[in-house]
Amino acid sequence: MTLTETPATTTGGYMGFIGVSTGSSSIMRVFPAWAEVLGLPTADLVGHDLPMDATPAQYVAMVERIRDDPHHRGALVTTHKMNVFAAASDLFDELDPFAVSCAEISSISKRGDRLIGRAKDPLTVALALNDFLPADHFARTGAEVVVLGAGGSGTALSWALAERADAPAKITVTARDDDALAHLREVHRQHGTPEGLLSYARTDTVQEAAAVVASAPAGTLIVNATGLGKDRPGSPLPDDVVFPEGAWVWEFNYRGSLEFLHQARAQEAAQGLHVVDGWRYFIHGWSQVVADVFEIDLTPEIVERLAEAAESVR
Repeated sequence: MTLTETPATTTGGYMGFIGVSTGSSSIMRVFPAWAEVLGLPTADLVGHDLPMDATPAQYVAMVERIRDDPHHRGALVTTHKMNVFAAASDLFDELDPFAVSCAEISSISKRGDRLIGRAKDPLTVALALNDFLPADHFARTGAEVVVLGAGGSGTALSWALAERADAPAKITVTARDDDALAHLREVHRQHGTPEGLLSYARTDTVQEAAAVVASAPAGTLIVNATGLGKDRPGSPLPDDVVFPEGAWVWEFNYRGSLEFLHQARAQEAAQGLHVVDGWRYFIHGWSQVVADVFEIDLTPEIVERLAEAAESVR
């Protein structure tokens, strides 16, 4: 559905999805299956597409629409989560601590006449990471982490890694924007992240980013948190990048042109890489927000049932 459409039947209301190209997301096929598994009051999901260069007024109008429409149950926010906070945070009656600290909103829900904004990414990214990375990986190998991108997802991952029992010795976050790196540095200062754990690298070209990746030790976790390969084509790395031997390479996206994922798979055998796409991140991200919107207590067993249902319509 487009921004202007609403479901023909609104008896149980509907949930929203604020993104860039929501119609091509698997959630449009997955959500009705999840509604059946969870016994939700509605199986209707409405996509709210906003351009990458949306204006503050567009974000305000979107949040006001969710707040004022009695049939609208709430929404998941993807690409626009930092911009939603910047433009419309004052419209919310309650914001969780991570939303305030990181200046982003990924989950919009309602409790009576109160509008609630939460940032679920630190939880969902940690759940997805724990699904594939051994619990003792960093202590056992001495590996590091390189996060390509200092936006909402990159910030959440760096936060989750800093809280991990098996934390890496070093996390390097790259960005082409000094303001993004300054924001991330302030987030970690306020959080009390240990000095020296985070390194902030300004990379103006893909070659500079490739140099950061190539210099990382064996077994390092390399993550594409830029959004490139999903909402916009491209990769933060050039095709001739050399991944560290035995690296874990995580593409946050599961749909789109996925250039970064293809680059990693091209070296998978030669470099002994462990290549992971964003499907489980998608499962955790959506299930946590659906649970937030509809006030459901998720258990690991329920999440696995949702994963099975999603796989059947992927």
